[in-house]
Amino acid sequence: MRYAWILSACSTVLIAGCGMAPSHNPIVPSDPAAPSVSSFSGLVHGGQQPINGSFVYLYEVGTGGFGTSSTSLLNSSTGNEDSNHNWFVLTNASGFFSITSTNYTCDVGDQVYLYSAGGNPQIGGGANTGIGLMAVLGTCGAGNSFTNLPPTVQMNEITTVAAAYALAPFATDATHMSGDTGASAGMANAAASATNIASIGTGQAFATTPGGNGAVPQTEINTLANILAACINSSGSTSAGCTSLFANATIDGTPGGTKPAETATAAIYIAHNPGANVTTLWDLETSTAPFQPSLTSSTPNDWTISVAYSGGGLAGPTDVAVDASGNVWVTNNNNNSIGKFSTLGAALSPPITGFAGGGVTSPNSLAIDQAGMVWITNQNTLTISEYNPSSGFVGSGFTGGGLNNPWGIAVDASGNIWVANLNNNSISEFNASGTPLSPNTTGDTGAGLNDPIAIAVDTAGDVWVANHGASTISEFSSTTGLPLSTGTGGGLDFPLGVGIDHSGDIWFANEGNSVVSKFSPSTPPTTPPTALSGSGFAGGGLSVPYGLAVDGVGNIWVTNFSGACISEFSPSGTAITSGTGYKGTANEPEGIAIDQSGNVWVANDGNNSLLEFIGAAAPVVTPLSVALKNNELGVRP
Repeated sequence: MRYAWILSACSTVLIAGCGMAPSHNPIVPSDPAAPSVSSFSGLVHGGQQPINGSFVYLYEVGTGGFGTSSTSLLNSSTGNEDSNHNWFVLTNASGFFSITSTNYTCDVGDQVYLYSAGGNPQIGGGANTGIGLMAVLGTCGAGNSFTNLPPTVQMNEITTVAAAYALAPFATDATHMSGDTGASAGMANAAASATNIASIGTGQAFATTPGGNGAVPQTEINTLANILAACINSSGSTSAGCTSLFANATIDGTPGGTKPAETATAAIYIAHNPGANVTTLWDLETSTAPFQPSLTSSTPNDWTISVAYSGGGLAGPTDVAVDASGNVWVTNNNNNSIGKFSTLGAALSPPITGFAGGGVTSPNSLAIDQAGMVWITNQNTLTISEYNPSSGFVGSGFTGGGLNNPWGIAVDASGNIWVANLNNNSISEFNASGTPLSPNTTGDTGAGLNDPIAIAVDTAGDVWVANHGASTISEFSSTTGLPLSTGTGGGLDFPLGVGIDHSGDIWFANEGNSVVSKFSPSTPPTTPPTALSGSGFAGGGLSVPYGLAVDGVGNIWVTNFSGACISEFSPSGTAITSGTGYKGTANEPEGIAIDQSGNVWVANDGNNSLLEFIGAAAPVVTPLSVALKNNELGVRP
């Protein structure tokens, strides 16, 4: 039942967490950010209750590879050492702690976070070993310093949810957050995402991102925080609140999965399995929940946290791609432009017009080459366009090579540009200077091309094309441009999206029958590819699937134009999402891309927005052309 768990007692200190719930979390007023500092203090709270005797650690996100330990930074000057020989500082009766510049050393450029364990929430139950809280401090600077820290760092359930979701792609639990040395940019961007949805200065979730153009699901974040509070503000780790939370926030979302021992890891497990046990977790929120407003009227569809961005010229966005810095590029079909957004969703292109010119006309798709140039297909024209992020559009568009209503676009390992031409059953190839390499009149033909609409290149150098008109796929050699084979079966039915996983298998999203298809290349390549998907993989919320992307562990992500959701499948084709997918505010979603932080970006054609599902996927190398060149396509960096 709803509100199944009630706080056992109320403290006379910071009583706002009990009885009548406040309209917001009034821990401290918002203060201007301080300059670069290496000594700082903070408060640890459960809801509104100060936590006394909590062990506060300072951790650095590791670089030893996914699954390895975070690095404990505090030293013996704190005077407190745990049984694992990690040093910590203690909170006092007010939940206060202080860390000085002599207490730690961090590596310049690495990401640092606070983690507190245990303590007494002072509600009459004594110490609670089920308490785990986090707060992201950000990038370590010269002299062990941090910029933009508030006068007092708040650690509570809100900051824990923000940290857990932002860093989930690098986390196995609260003290095992790591990537490898090649993932540093992605880890930095991920840590910054935590500050985009919540403030460690106030301990509150934002309604709007600091950039001013992102709608944050504040009520959902508050609800997730209240779910953690059901355990934290309880009599202990064996309380009803903790027992239920740990049983339903398991490592894989199943009843038999490994249970977390504390709430920060529970938040990470929920972020990893956002479609699992949604109602049961929601029922943990109490009638006196400390963080308001929260979700009280209906069960949420899932526990993904998604931010919807506006501005930047968004107008009928159709496709999305991510560059090497984590910037997100979008085609705007309705105003003849492209848009650029920072890794935090801040609009970097003009608010009304986007970047217009260069021959861009009703753009459909875009791809980014190894030099960072953005290539765009122009609907119902005979051109493609190139945009240089440093200097703007290159000329007024490129012609030739058989271009005729160009639609899908991809870049191969050599930096050549490949385009699917919807109107003349051909594909076109251009070099990085825009010179056509395929026949000017006809383009490259054969292999059963029929209304080719989507295109991708694999690590073997073969080009794969989705034939929307014939419900087939075509394979070409990127070296010679010659046709190799035609693929059928596997559930192909008006395929629209295409992607290639780290095993070299090719995936297609089928508009006609709402399934995804999987094929394996054959040897020799002139032999038709082998269908691995029977009559297609169904479920997971698929409903007129449109775009398709592959994440760093080989999971398949699909937008559903009619279903107003995105779907996730395992590498074997098993649906991970439920029959309603992951929702957010998806509205006629089309293009989809994954960044090096594991965020999933979606072009929402229906409401002119760019949607980010924070930390939902495994990170990938971006742009895809660089991943292809380095033979890292679909591989976790």
